[in-house]
Amino acid sequence: MEWMAAANPDIVLLQELKITDDQFPRMAIDELGYNLATVGQKTYNGVAILAKEPIEVECTALPGDDSDEQARYVEAVVGQVRVASIYLPNGNPVDSEKFAYKLKWMDRLIEHARSLLALEEAVVLGGDFNVCPTDDDVYDPKGFAGDALCRPESRSRFRALSHLGYTDALRAFHSELGLYTYWDYQGGRWNRDEGLRIDHLMLSPQAADRLVASDVDRHPRGLEKPSDHTPVWCELSLL
Repeated sequence: MEWMAAANPDIVLLQELKITDDQFPRMAIDELGYNLATVGQKTYNGVAILAKEPIEVECTALPGDDSDEQARYVEAVVGQVRVASIYLPNGNPVDSEKFAYKLKWMDRLIEHARSLLALEEAVVLGGDFNVCPTDDDVYDPKGFAGDALCRPESRSRFRALSHLGYTDALRAFHSELGLYTYWDYQGGRWNRDEGLRIDHLMLSPQAADRLVASDVDRHPRGLEKPSDHTPVWCELSLL
């Protein structure tokens, strides 16, 4: 709440709520002047879109598998932009069904992202992708080589999303190493700046044409009792 009041974003994408829809602090969000769309789940997962403008919800689950009950995707039209809040599966351990589920989920995301391009709209697919796209996005490439976040199968699917025509907003402005969005609570990772870049904003060509700026706001990660993730943001110009 403090971050939202200070940063004053027009749209906020949240992941890993770990609560049901009725437990979300709607009154507090409303007092800040935001509309709200949530897809919650008890104990696990959960995604949300918060916006100053009205939210027209389009999808409350990623298309492609009606049997998937995990709350990992919500998509809506907010003003001039179609946005999706994404909580992609972690996939560890890689020798379990969790990794297979991650890869299948990514395949579904690619197919849906392809269909969204046909709309020729400004689309932002944002959230926790649980993928380090390259070795430049992880503090210890060798140590994470076998991790689901860095496995070739995960990275190839992230590249496939890019090859469709989606732009990584952060990398459009920043090519430097050590640009992280997540630091594990364990092992003093934050203090040593040993992080991962796993949170992304992927923009359709129509959104990328309006991209003005993008960066990581590291400040919230240094606060008392922080999230292990910190906000990634981008600014789009109005038409």
